[in-house]
Formats: sequence, C-alpha cells, structure tokens
Amino acid sequence: MRFKTIAVLLLVIVTLVAHAQHPDPLLLSVSLERTQGVFVKDEVSQKAILLKSEKSSGVALLIFRGWPGIAKIEASKDWWRNLNYMQNQVPLFLDAGISMVVMDCPTDQQALIDRANPASCDDGYRSSMQHASDVKKMIQKLKSDHGFSQVYIFGHSYGTLSSKWLAKNIGIELAGSIHSASMTRPGKGAFSRYGNTASQIDMSSLQAPVLNIHHLNDACPSTPYATVEKYSTRNLVTVRGGISTGDRCGAKHFHSYEGREQAASEAIIAWIINGEVRQFAGDE
Repeated sequence: MRFKTIAVLLLVIVTLVAHAQHPDPLLLSVSLERTQGVFVKDEVSQKAILLKSEKSSGVALLIFRGWPGIAKIEASKDWWRNLNYMQNQVPLFLDAGISMVVMDCPTDQQALIDRANPASCDDGYRSSMQHASDVKKMIQKLKSDHGFSQVYIFGHSYGTLSSKWLAKNIGIELAGSIHSASMTRPGKGAFSRYGNTASQIDMSSLQAPVLNIHHLNDACPSTPYATVEKYSTRNLVTVRGGISTGDRCGAKHFHSYEGREQAASEAIIAWIINGEVRQFAGDE
C-alpha cells in the first residue's frame, strides 16, 4: 500500500511539472459556415487548442489524436487528454520553437456510441474535401491571427487517416506531414468503416515532405510495421525497445512507444527543424 501511495504521488508530481512547463493554452474556434440540427439550427465550428512556443519560429504542428479520434474539446484544459504519448513531451516541442495545435473533429462530427467508440468523423469524412476545407480554415486563422508561416500535420494511429488524407488533399500548402503508428488495416464488424480508406492513399503521390514513424514491434492488428516499411522511401523512423503494458492498440504498449516517448518525439522534432530522418529512435 505504501509503494502504491508513493507511485500515485510521483504521477501527480510529473503531471504538475508537465502542466507547469507550457504556456497558457488558448482555445480556438472557427465557423465552418454551415449548420446542423433539424428544428434548431446550430452553427458548425472547428475547434482546436493552441500551445504556443515563446520562440518565434513560425512553426505550428496540427495534431490529430488516436482512437476514438474525436477530441471533444470544450475548454482550453482539454489539450492534456488528447496528446497521446506526447503529453509529457510538450516542453521538447516548445523549446524547439514548435507550437502544438490539438485538433478536434467539427461539431457536426462529434457523435459517440459510447466514450470509447465513435459514431462519426469516420473515413467518409476524413477522406473528404470537406475535411480539408474545414482544416484549411483553421490554418488560415493560425496564420492570420497568430503569425504562423509553416504548418505541419501530425496524426497518430487512427489520426493518420486525417494526416494522410489532408496531406493529399491540401498538398503543398502544408510544410509537411507526419504519420505515427499508421492505421493501414480497417477495423472489423461495426468498425469496418474506420481505416477502410487507408489503402486508397498513394503515399508516393503526396506533394509536401513526409515522415513516417512506427515501432518495430507494434502489435496492434490494424497498424502492422511491415506495411509502413514497405511504402516508406527513406522517410521512416523505426522506434525500438521500450516496454509493453496495457492495450496493444492503446495509449501505451509499443503502439504508442511506451518507454520511448522522448526518443520518438526527438526524432519528429529533428525532422521538422533540420529535415533529418533518424533511422532509429531508441535502442533494442
């Protein structure tokens, strides 16, 4: 019991330190100029949370979270639970001059079956030009209101359905795209519409620079390393080592670089800042 108490206290301390090392998060919202609802028409908006670096590099990284893919952003504090393995790596990005923008699905793509399973914001939306148009409105706001000149797109796991389709449909307006633990096989049964468009994307056709990052031993059935290795062309960072606890497709395990979160983040930063593709992140 004593050791459990100590462990909980350490977790609280780490969380408080991580929160203390970032600027005040800023809730952003743009109107998408459409409405939802039958009897009462509500304006549809695209929300995001900006964690802005104090360094004036002009670089913004738009982040699309993993499963269930819907961030449910209502307040500026909601960034923390939507950063996957990057939660404690925020200071690394901000110190490098990279501002982080936690993205949500639009308010007309927010339906959930339950807390862990979406009923919207699926491949049909993510592969659409509507998604590209919605995100471009947020990009325009980031550039006009906050002075960003370079915008990168990042997706983790199911979020790569956004990062890849946006890279294709927005093109050279992006500075680059990063695809982490890419979902390349669809779910099964009721979830077959999630990930079913992944095979339709020709990764060699993306116009802006691309970085793929994936764990060598990713055990999630929908995100096999071999598929990503096959289509990568000198732009793959292979994460090695670490530990594997929890759900093999979840926020820990090899799928989310457990024990190698910092090495994975440093590899991403090196690519954004210097164009460096590190062959490996972490040791065996």
